[in-house]
Order: sequence, then structure tokens, then C-alpha cells
Amino acid sequence: MGYNAFALIYRPGAQTACEDLARAISFIFEHAKELEVDPDCYSLWGGSAGARMAAYLGSYGTAAYGGDDLPQAGAVIMQYTGHSDYTENDPPTYVCVGENDGIASWRTMEQRVDALKAIGIDAEFHKYPNLNHGFGLGIGTIAAGWLNDAVAFWEKQMDN
Repeated sequence: MGYNAFALIYRPGAQTACEDLARAISFIFEHAKELEVDPDCYSLWGGSAGARMAAYLGSYGTAAYGGDDLPQAGAVIMQYTGHSDYTENDPPTYVCVGENDGIASWRTMEQRVDALKAIGIDAEFHKYPNLNHGFGLGIGTIAAGWLNDAVAFWEKQMDN
């Protein structure tokens, strides 16, 4: 799709994982020219525990986890997590989950999106019937195409 993406292997534990992500984002900003990336309106993506990390960094910023004081993410893209925490300053958020997820309740994710919308934050919620936890890119499942939808959501934020 023409976008740069970085994956992160992080240490166990919510705090240390968020610290690792904050350091990674700081590194990308510091080395943007060398990496040939544009960090403007960057987005944070994650599934399950990674979605919680993305959401925490979106909510509280990189500096809260020991990274540099950087601009907020332009969007957070979350898959199948039970994360319910949010702030009135959260970035726009796209959420997708399977209806049969035995680990992360779609209801928790829907309630978080409803709460974000109620305070004026752009948010989308997508629930896929008969789908379990961990559908990844959704290839061959009812969630096929979610990636394109999430990118469109992010691109909408770039235009704002």
C-alpha cells in the first residue's frame, strides 16, 4: 500500500512493553531521514496485547513511557483486545474483533469505541460473526478486507 511499517518484539509486562514501544517510536522519529520515512500522522497498530500497547501509547504518549516528547499518533488501529482504558485526548481509533473471541470480548471493545465517540473522538467498531481470537490479516475469513478499511480510516485522519 506504499506505507512504511515497523514490527516490534517487546519485553514481557505491560509497562516494559510500552517502554519498548516508546523507545522504538522515538528511534524512528530521530532517524526518520535515514530510514526515509515521514512520521507525520503516524499510526499505531496492534492485536491482542499489542493493541493494548498501541492504545496506551496513543492515550498517554511516548514521554509517559520514557520516550521522547513526540506528537500524538494520528490513529490507533486495534484488533481483538479487552483494553477498556481511554482518555479524552485519545487519537482516532479503529477497532476490529471476532464475535466468538474467547479471550477479548467484543462488547468491551464496542463499549470503549462508544465512549470515545461520546466525547467526540472519531472511532470505528467492526465485529465479525463466527470469528475467533487472532485472525491477523483476515485472509480467507469473514474479516478479509479489514486491513483496507483500517488504512482508509487512517488516511481519513491524514486528511483532517
